[in-house]
Amino acid sequence: MKINIAESNADFMQEIPFAFTTTAEAIGAVAGDYAFVGPLTVEGHIVHTGSCWRAEGVIRCTKSFVCDRCLAPCQEEQEHPFSEEFRRTGEMAEDEEVNRFDGDLSDITELVRDTVLAAQPLSKLCKPDCKGLCPVCGADLNQGDCGCDRFVPDPRMAALQELLAKNKK
Repeated sequence: MKINIAESNADFMQEIPFAFTTTAEAIGAVAGDYAFVGPLTVEGHIVHTGSCWRAEGVIRCTKSFVCDRCLAPCQEEQEHPFSEEFRRTGEMAEDEEVNRFDGDLSDITELVRDTVLAAQPLSKLCKPDCKGLCPVCGADLNQGDCGCDRFVPDPRMAALQELLAKNKK
């Protein structure tokens, strides 16, 4: 995903639009517990600000995963905005933490991969209020209550419960 920035070298603040379509496998955006299905579309523009080039845009993709709570297969449409600065390799100090490029082509492949992967939540849920599975019978609690007794006594209160049981006898 290379953007030719040659025409913006002379004209500051000129927006150069770009649009790419790729796959998660092509850019290395793969994980073991979820997958991106279909294409990843990247749209945006790059602007020469005078001191650097700023790439701004949005990545659209579809994520396929299994819900961590109820184990249902799910798909989720995602949009990930990005905004990053790029500088030519010779125009900055070596220790500067900024995206670098040589010549007149700016490659945003790493930016797209990193943005998509970093935006993934740690918990993969089918919906924010997913109730999960019953720990007793394994029924999906999103479908309704199964009727099982799921009361778990607090282990810190075990001594008090024993004392109360002795007093009842």
